[in-house]
Amino acid sequence: MKNRTMGKTLLTLGLLASLPAMALTLQVRGDDGRALGLVMVTQAPREPAKVDESDNGYPASGQRQQGLFETTGFTDGRGAVTLPDVKGDYTVRLRKPGYQELKLPLKELATHPVVTLKAEHDARALAEQRPSNAWTATLEQAIPDASLRKEFLLQCGFCHQQGSAFLRRERSVSEWEAAIKRMVRYGSRLSSDARKELPAVLEQHWKTINAHPEQVPASTPWAPYLASARITELPLGDRFSQMHDFILHSNGLVYVGDNLQDRLYEVNPDTGAYTVYKIPPQPGDKLGGLLTGRLNDFPKHETYQGIHSLAESKKDGHVFITSSYQRRLLEFDPVSKRFTAHEMDSGFYPHTVRIDAQDRVWFTLALSNQVAMYDRKADKFTTYDLPFRSFMERMTVKLTPFFFKLIGWGIPVTNWVKVDHVSTGVPLPYGIEITPDGKAWIARLHTDEIASIDPATGQVKMIPTPLHGPRRLRADRDGNLWIAMYNESAILRYEPASGKFTAYDLPVVPKGSDTPYALNVDRTRQQVWVTGSNSDSAQCLDIASGTWRFYPLPRKATFTREVEFGRDGRVILSSASFPSWHIEDAQPTLIQLWPGTAR
Repeated sequence: MKNRTMGKTLLTLGLLASLPAMALTLQVRGDDGRALGLVMVTQAPREPAKVDESDNGYPASGQRQQGLFETTGFTDGRGAVTLPDVKGDYTVRLRKPGYQELKLPLKELATHPVVTLKAEHDARALAEQRPSNAWTATLEQAIPDASLRKEFLLQCGFCHQQGSAFLRRERSVSEWEAAIKRMVRYGSRLSSDARKELPAVLEQHWKTINAHPEQVPASTPWAPYLASARITELPLGDRFSQMHDFILHSNGLVYVGDNLQDRLYEVNPDTGAYTVYKIPPQPGDKLGGLLTGRLNDFPKHETYQGIHSLAESKKDGHVFITSSYQRRLLEFDPVSKRFTAHEMDSGFYPHTVRIDAQDRVWFTLALSNQVAMYDRKADKFTTYDLPFRSFMERMTVKLTPFFFKLIGWGIPVTNWVKVDHVSTGVPLPYGIEITPDGKAWIARLHTDEIASIDPATGQVKMIPTPLHGPRRLRADRDGNLWIAMYNESAILRYEPASGKFTAYDLPVVPKGSDTPYALNVDRTRQQVWVTGSNSDSAQCLDIASGTWRFYPLPRKATFTREVEFGRDGRVILSSASFPSWHIEDAQPTLIQLWPGTAR
C-alpha cells in the first residue's frame, strides 16, 4: 500500500514518464523551424511558497510548512517535453546553450504549447550562459604555474565557486585584498605569497576576460540521455542560510542542516512538506561558538553550534550531527524531536561524521588533526591523533584555539603567521568513511593523504595519494574507497587489498576545470555519483564500464557538498554555497534528480 501511495505522489509531481492526462506537452523549435532537443525546461511558481517567518525570518520551531517544487525536464529529439500538472500561477523557463533564454507564463503556454527559441550570437551573452568551470579555465593564462593555480582553486573555492557571476566581476587590487583577507578569516589557508601575488593578477585577468568574453571556452555538452531525466528543487531557507549537509533517513525523510542558522530541516521529499527544528544553544554558549570572530561581519547568523555533517544510527534511527563551532556532538531523536548534546573536553572543529556497524559514531576533528569516536554504549569519547609533518606543525595545531581567540579580539593573526604553499600547521582531516571491515578511513585535505584507523588496535596508517586535495570519500560494496580530489577535477579509487590507486578524470569541458567536493557510491547500481561543485552538475561513473554521465542542474552557482540515494534511484543533493546569495535567485534548494535511462 505504501509503494502505491508513493507512486501516486510521484505521478502528481510529474517525475515519471507516464504523466497525468492534464499535463501539458510543450514543443520547442529553433528559429529555423526545426525541433530543438536538449532544452532545459523549468516550471516554477511565480511567487515563493508562503511559509511562516516569525522566528527571525524562519519558520517557528516545530511548525509544519508546505514548500513548492520547481520541476525541470529536457526536450527529446522531437523537441517535446511534458510538464507536470500543477495548480496556481507558474512560469516556464527555457534554457539551452547557444540560444536566448525565454521565460513565459504557464497559462500562455497552455493555449500556445509551441515555443521558438532564438539562437544567441552575442559573445558576452554566450559566455554568461556557461558555468563557473568554463570561466575558471581561463585562469590558466593568468596563473601559468599549475601548483599555484591548484592552490587558488583549493583555497579560494573552498566554500563557493570562483568563476560565478558574483566572483568574476571586475575588482580593484584593494578590493581583492579585502576579499582575500575576509576569506582567510573564514578559514582559507591561501599562502602568504599567494595573498601578495594574486590580487593584481585577478584584477587584470577578470578585466581582460570581461572585455573579451569570447575567450571563455565552451562548456560540457549535453547528451541525449537527459531527455528521460527529471529534476526537482525545493527552496529551503534564504540568502543567509547554508544548507551544508543532509541525509536521507530510513524513515523516508530528508534531514538538512542550516550551518549558519543552527536549524535542522525535516523534509518530506515527495510532498515538499517540511518542519524546522531550531537547535537550542547550551548554557554559556556565545554567538559564533568557539570561533567568535569568524563571522563578525556576516549580515545575519545565529551560529552557536555550527551544525555541519549528519549520520543516522541504524540501531534506533537517531541522527548525529557534528557541531563545528563547539567541542560537542549533537544527537536528534526523530520521534521525540529532542536534541541531546554530548560534550567533549578536547578536539577542535568536529567535521564529517559516519557511524559504524557497532553503533559507534566516528568524526574528524579538522583543526586539531584528530579523529574522534563516540561509543554510545559506554558514553565515552576516544580521540586518535594523526601524525604531524613537523614540530612547527604540532605547535601550530596546539595553538589553534588561542589563535581563534585572538581573531575574535580583532588581532590580525594572519599578518604575522606565515602560511606556506602546503598549509603547514593545518593538515585538515576532512572526510571520513567506514569500510565493511570496520576500519575508519580519513581524507586529509592539505597533506594529500588518506589514513586508516583500526578500532581493534588503535593503529593509524597514513597513505599518500597520487593526486592533490582529497576531500570526501566513500566505500563501495567491495570495500574499495572512492575519493573526491578537489582541485584535480578527478576522483580516485583506492583498493586497500592491493594498495592500488586508479584515477578517473571528471567528464567536464574544459578538461580539468571542476572541483569535486564530495561523492557517494550507489552500491545497488554500482555507480559513483560526484558533486560537480564548480560546474553546476551531478556526474555519474558506472564502475563496471568506466563510462560517465553528466547532468546539468537548473540553478547557476549550485555548489554541492553531499550526495544521497533513494531506493527508487533518485539522487539527492543540496545547493550549499557560502554565502548563499551567490546562488541564482539567492535561494538554497534541496535537489532531487531522477537520472532516467542512459542510452
